[in-house]
Amino acid sequence: MATRVIVGLIALLSIVQGLAGGMMADGGIVMLVIVLLGIIYGFMGVDAEDATDYLVVTIAVGAAASANALSGIPGIGMHLDNILDPASMALYASVASILIMRTVNRMKG
Repeated sequence: MATRVIVGLIALLSIVQGLAGGMMADGGIVMLVIVLLGIIYGFMGVDAEDATDYLVVTIAVGAAASANALSGIPGIGMHLDNILDPASMALYASVASILIMRTVNRMKG
């Protein structure tokens, strides 16, 4: 249940940051919250020892966000790219927590 709430908050904040990020004076705070939620999701929602599928999705979303792949859609493509950027940041943050968990698990034995 908690992971669903985290995913919902990440999606909501990504939409807000993507559509109104330039109008908000505290856009950095929203991105910080998105990254923190991504880190928390990585600890709670992903099995560190079997994260291959999750990591593939993270790479795909990150590549699409950095290449502005959705900007070719007339009218709304630019807005979709702006929404995808914060979502990819949350995914990247969760990868960092997966790396930490996997390292700790390997050190434990």
